[in-house]
Amino acid sequence: MARIKGVDIPNNKRIEIALTYIYGIGRSLSNKILADAKVDINKKAGSLDNDELSRIRDEVNKYLTEGDLRREVNMNIKTKMEINSYQGTRHKRGLPVRGQRTSRNARTRKGKPKTIANKKK
Repeated sequence: MARIKGVDIPNNKRIEIALTYIYGIGRSLSNKILADAKVDINKKAGSLDNDELSRIRDEVNKYLTEGDLRREVNMNIKTKMEINSYQGTRHKRGLPVRGQRTSRNARTRKGKPKTIANKKK
């Protein structure tokens, strides 16, 4: 198994798909990285030689991925919470942030339903 940015890349998948295991890299960025590194997108990750792997690593290092990206996202959320923006208050309360309904949905963010006494009549 090859390691790129501290992530084990699965050998049995095409390199185009295998790169998406890295946080911050999707299909389009994966294709762009492979085009810049001059690596065939249909090649399996296990069949890459060291030269190709090093070129891919160099291209991936140009982008914000893994720990740095996670840290930046968390800092952005904390900033929103500190300045009491609408999104920040939704994060604090554990409610959906992006305008979803909450009256009959949003169980992922709200958690288990809390029954209220004498609600049903």
